[in-house]
Amino acid sequence: MHRRHTVVDSPYGPLTLVATHGVLSGVYMAGQRYRPPEESFGEPDPRPFTEAVRQLDAYFAGQLTAFDLPLHLAGTPFQRRVWERLLTIPYGQTSSYGELARELGAPTASRAVGLANGRNPLIIIVPCHRVVGANGSLTGYGGGLENKRRLLAFESGTSGTGRRPAAAGTLF
Repeated sequence: MHRRHTVVDSPYGPLTLVATHGVLSGVYMAGQRYRPPEESFGEPDPRPFTEAVRQLDAYFAGQLTAFDLPLHLAGTPFQRRVWERLLTIPYGQTSSYGELARELGAPTASRAVGLANGRNPLIIIVPCHRVVGANGSLTGYGGGLENKRRLLAFESGTSGTGRRPAAAGTLF
């Protein structure tokens, strides 16, 4: 498998971007739960990531509310279904694990949805941070609950990062 990676700065700490055959296949925070071992990321090479870095920069500047990147989602069929559904949760909004399970036609699978959510290899790009508990509580996030809280606050316009994002649903 031909893999490359680069590390970029973000308001949430360094992000490691991984490409498989030139397609973005991973975005990992430092210390992220289920982060693959460094040696699996391939050689350092920033070239495959120009557009991903541009879009991440625009997102963190509050100028982009939806990513438009080719993605390589490697996982089980159920995991891929969950991750693809995460891509439909609008910027600045949340869904619950139970809602996602019902939308996937598996109303009793909220725990399985949570497990798949936790193994999301494309943190931020595939917005697993937008999934909350049934009562709206912040539960589980591979990048840590503090980063989840900060990402949700950023997207809602109550961010402490000093940048106010565009209104939900607006794409520049």
